[in-house]
Amino acid sequence: MSGKPVIRAYTPQPVVGFVELGGENDPIVHVQDPYDPNKSVMVRRSALQPAAPTPPRDLSPQPLIDPIAQRLFAGGVGGGVAGWGAGQFLAGAGQLVSALSGVGGAAAAIALLLLAWKMAPSHRAGKTVNITNNNRWGGRSNTHA
Repeated sequence: MSGKPVIRAYTPQPVVGFVELGGENDPIVHVQDPYDPNKSVMVRRSALQPAAPTPPRDLSPQPLIDPIAQRLFAGGVGGGVAGWGAGQFLAGAGQLVSALSGVGGAAAAIALLLLAWKMAPSHRAGKTVNITNNNRWGGRSNTHA
């Protein structure tokens, strides 16, 4: 062998660091910008949070008016009707008391008339009293009976 250097064929060196395979790259998606809805921002798909599935909607028919509101309304109307009935009752009781006081007044008038009719008339002759009042200047006055 001679002293010439031997050139060897290329031997690959081991790869150090992150290796990205051809079919496994993370795609870029466009997401609406939270500050400006007219713009979009590029984001890697792996950086997005998975969206929670929306719960199924209740599509059963709902009552036209809220049941609690119906109960409150009915309580208010019922209270008003009960108040009106209590007022009518008290008005009737007031009329009854008024009628009884009228009967009592009539009874008292009849009793006074009967008492005046039963009293013995006075046999004395009537007495005539003449009163003379003289007023002068300065507030002086004299009365003679």
